[in-house]
Amino acid sequence: MPPQLARGIARVVSAFGYDRRMSGKPSSDPVPTQLVVHQKSRLLEIHFDDGREFSLPFELLRVYSPSAEVRGHGPGQETLQVGKRHVGIVAVESIGHYAILPRFDDGHDSGIFSWDYLYWLGDQQAVLWDDYLARLEAAGASRDPRPDAIAAASTRAAARVAAPGQDAAAADSLQARSISRDRR
Repeated sequence: MPPQLARGIARVVSAFGYDRRMSGKPSSDPVPTQLVVHQKSRLLEIHFDDGREFSLPFELLRVYSPSAEVRGHGPGQETLQVGKRHVGIVAVESIGHYAILPRFDDGHDSGIFSWDYLYWLGDQQAVLWDDYLARLEAAGASRDPRPDAIAAASTRAAARVAAPGQDAAAADSLQARSISRDRR
């Protein structure tokens, strides 16, 4: 792993420059004060200004992504996400002053997670997790990926690290600015 990624950046949220006045949100809504991506334990640690802290598993974030790919375009159009036990996050980008966009190593990169949605996921984590497991069981599906899906995800992740015409050092630098990593 390149040194700039291994060191980690624990100031992701402060770098976003969140200002409640710019977001149009009431000042009583909690906003994050710190985001840390823990690669080894596959957790997004998020601290809010109301004192609440959550450790959200990457798998939970992936299967409850607010994207149309997962949620559909209306009630009843949801797609059960299977085989996501080992999903990773390869980058996190800020979206304005109100959200983040995690890029998952399975190629999913269209779910914009607002601060409110992340707070709700943290607050409802136990209920959401139980619901997810029940839906998997009812569908006869598994959290474990198929062997062919693992190989395909590795290939996609490697291709995203350095885009065509971009050297690996530039790709690492971009990734280092958008994600906080540690070895926990």
